[in-house]
Amino acid sequence: MSTSLHNRHINPLILAGLSENAWHLKDYEARGGYHQLRRILNEKITPDAVIAELKAGVLRGRGGAGFPTGLKWSFMPKNYAGQKYLVCNSDEGEPGTFKDRDIMRYNPHALIEGMIIGAYAMGITVGYNYIHGEIWDIYQRFEEALEEARVAGYLGDRIMGSEFNFQLHAVPGWGAYICGEETALLESLEGKKGQPRFKPPFPAGFGLYGKPTTINNTETFAAVPFLFAVGAEKYLQMGKPNNGGTKIFSVSGDVVYPANYEVPLGTPFSELLKLAGGMRGDKQLKAVIPGGSSAPVIPAAMMMDLTMDYDSISKAGSMLGSGAVIVMDETRCMVRSLLRLSYFYHEESCGQCTPCREGTGWLWRIVNRIEHGQGRPEDLDLLRDVANNIQGRTICALGDAAAMPVQGMLKHFMHEFEYHVEHQHCMVASEPALA
Repeated sequence: MSTSLHNRHINPLILAGLSENAWHLKDYEARGGYHQLRRILNEKITPDAVIAELKAGVLRGRGGAGFPTGLKWSFMPKNYAGQKYLVCNSDEGEPGTFKDRDIMRYNPHALIEGMIIGAYAMGITVGYNYIHGEIWDIYQRFEEALEEARVAGYLGDRIMGSEFNFQLHAVPGWGAYICGEETALLESLEGKKGQPRFKPPFPAGFGLYGKPTTINNTETFAAVPFLFAVGAEKYLQMGKPNNGGTKIFSVSGDVVYPANYEVPLGTPFSELLKLAGGMRGDKQLKAVIPGGSSAPVIPAAMMMDLTMDYDSISKAGSMLGSGAVIVMDETRCMVRSLLRLSYFYHEESCGQCTPCREGTGWLWRIVNRIEHGQGRPEDLDLLRDVANNIQGRTICALGDAAAMPVQGMLKHFMHEFEYHVEHQHCMVASEPALA
């Protein structure tokens, strides 16, 4: 069975266990696709009413921060006379995350319809989907889906006979992790080096080409048609208070079936783990990184009592983030795991901010020293000190993303780091090779 299609508890408009060939326009229309756009335009539902529906359904951004989508859309200036832009962030580069590419692979028209509804709600006539540069086949598929939508009259001038015009374009990125940061993405769209901008000003006031811009994640836009199909009240009830609807979790690591699973927000982690077939090889759960590699790790004893929603994971000291759930069993060495994470952030730092440029290198070198039997007792305090001096001191959140895994590992698994330093080798005797 293809892991990409191993989905359960699926809503009908995002990842419905679709086959490889079910991505075409005719298949999407057969599932009710573009009906909500047609209803909004035919019934002349006002932009304010569209945004109010999103607020009532509590659709939170699915890209990492979990910011309320309706509130973000309301920031777009209503009476601005010049060009405004809508941007989809499909630069999926967070280690462990693979949901957005599957949305574009199996159901690209859900994303397109969601973006059109968003453009209508904010009075925007031009949009871009910035797609991660290392998934070229998916970029090509999205281009084909765009052409299908244009031919059918869902994109372009006078959409479905209305007065609404919207042009949507796909742009391939360069495979740089930093371009997942929204302002670095805008810089790259403008043809410049992908480096984050200072904020303020925020994109809603000064975004692409200096114009008001709204940026949302792929899954966020793809969820919009479904919210309108079921209604805000039912959508909210699918999840839990302040966490409306369903969420796609990219479950990877030491599970039987690594895959994307779409479940209601607030689903117990224990149920999500069962959907993934449980622990591989009947091993014991040791720890979970619940929201992508930048999220602090949570020990098994804590994680088994948690529900998968923004607020519960935050209260546990981590974050839901991108929805990448990295499961680690009892054989995993936390020092070696942190070494891999620290190397990634060291390599992906854009170098603009000194704390990140220099600090990520320090983190990697210190952990590398500990892992290879050359650690010193003072390295543990130094590791924490460097992480604390990175976090909150950079233009964008990449510095935080590098620091938080370190802080989480030291908080919950300090004994493993101390063992490495004292004994000059790993305390996990059966440590497997990392994939």
